[in-house]
Amino acid sequence: MAAPELRADAHSIEPIPDRDRDSTGPQQMWIWAGANIAPINWALGALGIILKLGLSETIAVIVIGNIVGCAIFAAFTVMGHKTGVNQMVLSRSAFGRRGGYLPSALMFLMTLGWIGVNTYFPVKIAMGILGQFGIADMWLPNLVIITLVMALQVGIGVYGFYAIRTFEKYTVPVTVVIMVIMSVMAWTQPGVVNWNLTSPLPPGAHFTMLTLLTTAIGVGWGISWVTWASDYSRFVPRSVPSSTVFWYSYVGMYVPTVWLGILGATIASVTQDADPAKMVSAVFGGPVAILVLLLVLHGPIATNILNVYSAALAALSMGLQVSRTALAWIVGIVGYIVTIYFVFAPSFAKAFDNWMIGLLLWMSPFAGVILADFYIKRRGAIDVTELYRAPEASAYGDINWNGIIAFVVGLVAGWSVEDGLVPAMQGPISTGLLGGADLSWLVGILVSGGIYLALERRRLVPAYS
Repeated sequence: MAAPELRADAHSIEPIPDRDRDSTGPQQMWIWAGANIAPINWALGALGIILKLGLSETIAVIVIGNIVGCAIFAAFTVMGHKTGVNQMVLSRSAFGRRGGYLPSALMFLMTLGWIGVNTYFPVKIAMGILGQFGIADMWLPNLVIITLVMALQVGIGVYGFYAIRTFEKYTVPVTVVIMVIMSVMAWTQPGVVNWNLTSPLPPGAHFTMLTLLTTAIGVGWGISWVTWASDYSRFVPRSVPSSTVFWYSYVGMYVPTVWLGILGATIASVTQDADPAKMVSAVFGGPVAILVLLLVLHGPIATNILNVYSAALAALSMGLQVSRTALAWIVGIVGYIVTIYFVFAPSFAKAFDNWMIGLLLWMSPFAGVILADFYIKRRGAIDVTELYRAPEASAYGDINWNGIIAFVVGLVAGWSVEDGLVPAMQGPISTGLLGGADLSWLVGILVSGGIYLALERRRLVPAYS
């Protein structure tokens, strides 16, 4: 008898047994589409306008950059499908049994921040919409909305994978319809979009901003999801081709990210503001505002249920002896506090750009090491049993210093060609030789992956099938 679609998820970080691997390619697409049909992607597009790029080139950065970034992300989903293992446990292959605790800890802390970032948007947009009905933007209604949204998303995240995929499957088609209505309204009403907006920046600063935005909202967006990728694809049966997992995941990530990024850029071309509440009030009013509110509330919930679930898996991958359920509730409480900080912060647009650039500083070299290990060194052949063996007995070693060294060197190399709004993250090569251009995502991946492979050539590594 087939298991019911919606059921409690009793799994932790152990490999998913074949009997429980019943997810499909389309379900993977719904998961990633739901996570990206979110107001945060309006802000991604609006950032290009706020930072003085023209509309057409902002759209080009979103469209072309995500072709690369989403491909990197989709390559990570294949890892989970081939092994049945979550992403942070898989990192032990490159970093060692306990060496993998380093990226697990970084991911856990990062996800706490993401929960706050994602919940910020529904709160602010909801207040903008409610303001049309006479409800003032004061601390009490903000707190009520934060509490309601957080309770729902933590509850689903605690219930686990099967609840997540069911939520996305039945809510994403509805939100797609709302996206279509929003897009038609925004792109057909006079005065909403300045299609001829051009950049006022001089050539040098113009190129610098193009590279910075390519890192932050183009290629960087896909890379920012790689640490989650295998947590969900591990539920797809082995009989499903890996190419199917890749392409469904790719489409689920690419289409809503690009669509909503373009929508945010076009609206910001007139409003000149990344504040989501102002963007909504400039275009959508009356009954349509209520529909927008539904999408606004859905987006962060669809994203943060992944964050709650994956943050708990990351913590467990560090060897913590706590239940996944307890960790998920802890994540929700901390995320609640972080959300309050973001909601009452003075300038979100600049804080968000700094956030994205900071994330990619470590995620790019992490991606480089893992891609090199899985696809080049091991050619996709991972001994799953050894990933869980005691550190002193595992074939992957306790701490693989080659992986750690490659990661750190890649991080420093990425920082050296990084630019951003935070002075501490402006590398000397970027500011001194490249005129402020930001190539951190590319250099971080290539340097860390190259050094890892070079160091690993000294070691005799057994091949597993």
